[in-house]
Amino acid sequence: MHVEKLNSQTNIKALLSTLKVDSGGKKILASKAQSHLFLIKQLHVGAANILKQDALSIGADLAVPRGTIIAQDPYVDVLLIGTSKQMEVLSRKELAQPFGLKEVAHKLKLYMTIGETPKAKIMGILNANDDSFYAQSRFDTTSALSRLDAMIEEGADIIDIGGVSSRPGSAPVHENEELERVREIIDLVKSEKLYERVRFSIDSYAPKVVAYALEHGFSMTNDITGLANDELCEITAQNGASAVIMHMQGTPAMMQDTPKYDNLLQDVGLFFEERLEKAARYGVKDIILDVGIGFGKTLEHNLSLINNLEHFSYLGCEQLVGASRKSLIDMISPSAVSERLSGSLILHHQALENGASILRVHDVKEHVQALKVFKALRA
Repeated sequence: MHVEKLNSQTNIKALLSTLKVDSGGKKILASKAQSHLFLIKQLHVGAANILKQDALSIGADLAVPRGTIIAQDPYVDVLLIGTSKQMEVLSRKELAQPFGLKEVAHKLKLYMTIGETPKAKIMGILNANDDSFYAQSRFDTTSALSRLDAMIEEGADIIDIGGVSSRPGSAPVHENEELERVREIIDLVKSEKLYERVRFSIDSYAPKVVAYALEHGFSMTNDITGLANDELCEITAQNGASAVIMHMQGTPAMMQDTPKYDNLLQDVGLFFEERLEKAARYGVKDIILDVGIGFGKTLEHNLSLINNLEHFSYLGCEQLVGASRKSLIDMISPSAVSERLSGSLILHHQALENGASILRVHDVKEHVQALKVFKALRA
C-alpha cells in the first residue's frame, strides 16, 4: 500500500478519469473535492449567525469575529469556507433566509454556475506610434509585416494593434492622426489576408479608427475607456466584433497621480456591471473584461487584482490581463523595461491560475512556451 498527499492544484477531473470513475460519479466527486473561500463584508450580524449554523449543518464553515453570537456589532465581515457541493446547497438554502441572505445566495449561485475556464490565449502587441513605453513593440509600415508574420509563427492567437500610447502621463491624439498612424498596417492585414491566420484587435477608443479596422479584417475592439463612447458601442455591435472592456480610474494623463478606491474589488466589479449592461443595450455580445493593470492603480491595487481575478468570474466573461513589462515589476524589483520579461511571466502565470484566459504580451514566443508548460502541468 502507498499513500500520497495531493496538492491543491491537482486536476481532480483528470485524476478521476484515470481512476476510471463513471461520468456521473466524476461530477459529484469533483464538486466535493474543490474548496472555495468567500469573503462577505458588512453582513448583518443576524445573517452571520444564521449562515454560520446553516454552513455547519452541511459540513462547511463560516469564520466570524468574536462577539458575533451575542450581536456585539450590527454588521460584520465573515469568511465562508466550503466545497463546491456545499456552496451549491447553501445557495439554495439561503434563498429563504432574512437579513440580506437572499442576495448572498444569488451571488453564490452565480459563482458556482460558472463553466470551465476557456482555452488560454496569447495576444501579441504591435504599436504604430513612437512613444509607447516599450521601444521594441514599436513598428512602422515597412517593418510591421515581418513582425506580424513572426508573431503568428511564434503562436499568437490574437494580435493587438494600436497607434496611441496609453502610458501614464501620455496625452490624447486626434483620431485623424491616430488613423494615419495605423491605416497602412491595417491595410496590410487586409491585403495579405493575415486575419485568416490569426484574430486582430484594434487598441483604440476612437470611433473612426475602430470602424476602419473592423471593416478591414479586425474582429475585436480593445477599448481602455471601457465602451464609454456610445458611437463606439454601435460600431462594435454593427460589425459583430468582440469588445475588451477595460477598467481605468481617470485618464492616462493623470491616472497614476493619486489612485484611491473605497473597495477595490467592489468598485471595479460595479464598473464592469454597468458597462456590461450598456454593451447589452447596444447589442455587443462577446465581452472580455480587463481589470486594467497599471491604469489608475497602485502596486498594491495591481497585485490584489491579479490575486483576486476569480472574484469577477460571477460576471460570466473571459478575462484579459496585460502586465507585460509594466512598471509594477520595477516597483518590486528595480529594473529597466528591457529587463522585465521574467517578472511579466510570473505575473501572467498567477493571472492564469486565478482565471485569466487572455494574456496581452510583448514577448509572444516566451509566453507561448510558458503557456504550454502551464498546460502540461495541469494535463
